[in-house]
Amino acid sequence: MVPAATQDPPKTALLTKVRREHMYDKIPRANVTKEMVMDMANEQAVEFVDLQFTDIYGVLKAVSIPVHKLSDAITNNVWFDGSSIGGFSRVIESDMYLKPDLNTFAVLPWTKNGEDVTARLICDVFLPDGTPFDGDPRGILKRQLEEAKKLGFKLNTGPELEFFLLKTDENGEPTGMLPNDNAGYFDLAVDKAHEVRRHMAFALDEMGMEVETLHHEVAEGQHEICFKYADALTTADNAITLKLTVKKIAQMYGLHATFMPKPIFGVAGTGMHVHQSLMGIEDGENKFYDPDGVYGMSKLAQCYIAGQIKHIKAINALTNPTVNSYKRLVVGYEAPVNAAWGQHNRSALIRVPRVNPTQAKYASRCELRCPDPSANPYLAFAAMLAAGLDGIRKEMECPDPIEDNIWELTPKEMKEKGVGMVASTLKDALKALRDNEVIREALGEHFFNEFYIGKMKEWDSYRTYVTQWELDRYLHC
Repeated sequence: MVPAATQDPPKTALLTKVRREHMYDKIPRANVTKEMVMDMANEQAVEFVDLQFTDIYGVLKAVSIPVHKLSDAITNNVWFDGSSIGGFSRVIESDMYLKPDLNTFAVLPWTKNGEDVTARLICDVFLPDGTPFDGDPRGILKRQLEEAKKLGFKLNTGPELEFFLLKTDENGEPTGMLPNDNAGYFDLAVDKAHEVRRHMAFALDEMGMEVETLHHEVAEGQHEICFKYADALTTADNAITLKLTVKKIAQMYGLHATFMPKPIFGVAGTGMHVHQSLMGIEDGENKFYDPDGVYGMSKLAQCYIAGQIKHIKAINALTNPTVNSYKRLVVGYEAPVNAAWGQHNRSALIRVPRVNPTQAKYASRCELRCPDPSANPYLAFAAMLAAGLDGIRKEMECPDPIEDNIWELTPKEMKEKGVGMVASTLKDALKALRDNEVIREALGEHFFNEFYIGKMKEWDSYRTYVTQWELDRYLHC
């Protein structure tokens, strides 16, 4: 691998210039047509197109086609063997096809200086008879968004993805989990990734995402890039795009980017806090806003919050889907483990962010703080929405908000205040999901069965694995 110091980083001016000239900047994204996509591909000398989708675990997959096949792929879709994708289908039911979402067309910036300029289209997965595949994570989110639509709502979300940048060896592999700097929260003078983050932002901007903030996080080598709040499907697509882009730009600088929830012992873990609000489809108004409500939150918003608190352990299986996720969800590292809500209280599971009074009508929202970026965002948003809608349908009573430091409460005090806990392990979350009819129904039985079996195998593998910690502690017994 070429040492980072000798590599050519992305060209800032070029990235900005190309972004501004994109045709789809001038039209509503929902109106992108086949002809527009073909024109954009021709304009930017695209040679290949990656047709992207995720498996049930959130791993990004792609079928690549040469650009001369793009027109046919848009018209007739692209067939693939679903039995080769974990959790998708059995061998005897293997045929599936990808239907590109033309609104997601973008050229991958890191391919532009090479000979093989590549674009991407995010796809939905379908069965041979033309029905959506019920195990497609993007399709699962779409189904829940339709449930919200039936009630007159549209879900907006804003995920905040954190990540670590680690040093690498000559083979590009992480070197003993060493962070790339020793900076802290918002530090600038000793932040060695200042330039790296900016080039990540330029690349995201070129791909059609509006970056709002980027900064160093609490732990050494930890960073965050936030993008514009939007409808849930767009932000789920954008979260997948951000993870790929961050990894690719990090590689160009000789670094390894990881979204692992707890990669380094003894420091803050990596979260994906998710801001949420429901908008009225007919009037476009924020249904979470009520100037006379608690923290300016409407009764409907409080029912939504109550639903998420009630179903949180089952939600954890989707928002915190790895064994490692639960090494972040512990007291002492700013991770929310208590099923409560408040505004000033960052130890609570759900927080109501303060907003400028002049913007409250539009910006009122709640923030679920337990998710981490190992989650598949399509599934995380679907589970969160299903729980919130259940709270609305059943008019669940929201518990009183808590502004005390919950970490300092005794078990007795927590019981008196009705404060529960998030799942403590992946097994705990999977058991809650298994027993939760609301979230299971939102996911569908095909998806649930495949996901549950696969994740229980992961838990059993972890449970039986002998770690270095055990050897250090017990070898001389």
